[in-house]
Amino acid sequence: MLLDPAARFLFIGDSITDYGRGRSKPSWESGQYLGDGYVSLIHDALASAYPYNAIRILNMGVGGDTVRELAARWDADLLRHRPSWLSVMIGINDVWQHFDSFRTEPPVSLDEFRRSLEHIVSQVLQGLDGLVMMTPYYLEANRSDPMRALMDRFGEVVRDVALQHEAVFIDTQAAFDEIIPNLGPYELASDKVHVNNTGHMIIARAVLKGLGVDWPDSS
Repeated sequence: MLLDPAARFLFIGDSITDYGRGRSKPSWESGQYLGDGYVSLIHDALASAYPYNAIRILNMGVGGDTVRELAARWDADLLRHRPSWLSVMIGINDVWQHFDSFRTEPPVSLDEFRRSLEHIVSQVLQGLDGLVMMTPYYLEANRSDPMRALMDRFGEVVRDVALQHEAVFIDTQAAFDEIIPNLGPYELASDKVHVNNTGHMIIARAVLKGLGVDWPDSS
């Protein structure tokens, strides 16, 4: 496994990461800040697989965030906690803006997304032992679907930035693509985005595999 025994692992992103996490005085020592989604599942998996380790996990996801909002709270919600490992999952709302007729500001372009992602990642790299970067996703098998096609382009930006900074790259979209031929999108999320517990387990499994944690092969 890539994590050291005393890692402090912070997860940051939008509502998929947030998923009900606590808000008041976030602490490495309190489980109430994990939420009920994939971050909590990763915590429980690591605690059960490596009970002798002292890995701490903190969830700083905020529902509705685009990369703009993430950049605005980067210092307050990330740098002050001084994690040794960081996971970033952002982009779903950036894509969604392009299809929201009620938006009040221009949507985040691919170029802005890339610049912002590179900027926020570069601010924290020197203090990290490891970085995980996760793609946004849309549970749609038809890759020509406009939202799926744009989501893939934003995912490619995440891949590029991850490779540039030698991060652990988690292709969340690919993890779902492997599952949805047998378990349809609406069995995982009524809106093809906000997944249920099964969907969060799929995300957690992808991250754990990327970190080198043993996990049964679905085949």
